[in-house]
Amino acid sequence: MNTQNPQDGQSTSAATIHLTEVDGIPTLFAYAPGPLRAGLVFRVGTADETLARAGVTHLVEHLALYRHGLADYHYNGATKAAFTHFHVEGAEHEIVDYLHGVCASLADLPMERLETEKEILRTEESRREPGQLPLWRYGAQGYGLVSYPEWGVRNLRPEDVRHWTQTWFTGGNAVLWIAGERFPAGLALKLPPGARLPLPAVTSALPTTPAHFADGQGGVLLDAVVTDTTAARLYAGVLERELSRALRQEDGNSYTAATDYTSRRDGHALLTAFADSLPAKQDAVLGGFVDVLAALQAGRIAQADLEAVRTRADAGLTAADAAVRRLPGAAEDLLAGRPPRGLDELRHELWSVTPGQLHAVALEAAGTALLQVPSGHSASWAGYAEAPVRSTYAVTGRRFEAVAKDGSALVVGDDGVSVTVRGRDGGDLAVTVPYRSCAAVLSWPDGGRRLIGTDGLAVAVEPGLYGVDAHTMAVLDAAVPPHARVQLPPRQSAPRAEAPAAAPAAESGGAASPARRTGGQTAALVVLFLLGGLFAFIALATTVFGHDPDSSTGEWLGLSGFLWAVTGLIVWPAVRILRRTRRA
Repeated sequence: MNTQNPQDGQSTSAATIHLTEVDGIPTLFAYAPGPLRAGLVFRVGTADETLARAGVTHLVEHLALYRHGLADYHYNGATKAAFTHFHVEGAEHEIVDYLHGVCASLADLPMERLETEKEILRTEESRREPGQLPLWRYGAQGYGLVSYPEWGVRNLRPEDVRHWTQTWFTGGNAVLWIAGERFPAGLALKLPPGARLPLPAVTSALPTTPAHFADGQGGVLLDAVVTDTTAARLYAGVLERELSRALRQEDGNSYTAATDYTSRRDGHALLTAFADSLPAKQDAVLGGFVDVLAALQAGRIAQADLEAVRTRADAGLTAADAAVRRLPGAAEDLLAGRPPRGLDELRHELWSVTPGQLHAVALEAAGTALLQVPSGHSASWAGYAEAPVRSTYAVTGRRFEAVAKDGSALVVGDDGVSVTVRGRDGGDLAVTVPYRSCAAVLSWPDGGRRLIGTDGLAVAVEPGLYGVDAHTMAVLDAAVPPHARVQLPPRQSAPRAEAPAAAPAAESGGAASPARRTGGQTAALVVLFLLGGLFAFIALATTVFGHDPDSSTGEWLGLSGFLWAVTGLIVWPAVRILRRTRRA
């Protein structure tokens, strides 16, 4: 089907995507000169796993590519939240050989490489820095799993990997795409039959939005779930222009201000915005960031900004390689039950978007926003609720006071575990993980356990810290679902007890960590300790040398006591800052 440019009426057949099939597998083809390119996409990803088996899809991807070894042509694989891609670029016979090899490996994975590939995945993971926003939005399940380590890889058995492959990597759950001057001859895709599987369920760990949480990073990061439309894509571009103009060009407080737009392929998309900051500029960047969002939510959207973003988007749609770049996304859409869209339709929508539609997107994004602010900061003043960092209740059961006598306690009940601490109002604050919603329990040979709930909150059960007896630990282990257990290797030392106000954390499974100390807090520490030292010296001198034989003993002791009291009042705020923060 030829498509026509609505602006100049010229034919753009090179931008056409054709739908056909190979061995019953839907196949998208686009004409493109140069090397042949192809991709085999499956509807399976990290979000289909559980926390206790996280990494199995990535492991299958690695095993399926092992037999290709070193090649003169370019090939690779990628595991995303809901899709797994195998892609290749090369000569016609190389494309055919690669796709045949991937299908053959999926039918008979090289299990002799299982332990080696596990080590490779752990090495790859050590360099990865997953974002925290998915964890806070979705919890320790579904789309939130991309924030967590691939804990499940270590315990996967060959039969576990084979079962996963046979369930998800089937002909019915795949789409092929090809870009080239012609369709490759001799191509066959020998995949086992299977059903097209639905997208992962969308979960939530946020009782209300907009919400915010504090993290040790220096910048401001936001994501929002919006309806997946052309207007929403353009709004992401306009938001980036406004953030760059306000925070970099005008205020000079940020170096990078950028946005991203990722379709979830279920009719919604995730819009992300980021602005970096130096410690001394965090307040200014946070305030400026919120001001930009508020202006767009009030409808202050310049037509010139819309036109600039739209023109750039249209250039991308009409570029010579536009159809080729759209193929992987079109394959994901097809797997999600969304047929490919023609260029005419896409461009018509693009040039029909109005500032009013962008305003509607801004309001929708405001209602679902999740804001990550630097440690020590809050966005409550801007109407963002605090994302939950504790549970609404504690279980009843055997109570074990902390050996350190710090006021915390571990409670092991019939339906879950809690860690509690006395709040400022005298009541107990708690973090609770019910057994029925335990996403994973990390287990170490020294007896330590960490239960992680599907909401992302976690409880550390450390027998040495709470004096838990062996019988209680055995009861707890028996109560946890077997499929949630993750056996980990010995650790160097057991972690300290966590406070129930601890925020969810992917690396530690929810362990508390002091907030990162800001520049203002560091300066306050210096001033307070200098003043405290000065008054301590004066108090000491008065105590030792200041007694006047002609004066009464009461006056002398009163002056000395007063000076020591002032010293304590000065030093106490510094001690509180030290206890609640850590060095940047």
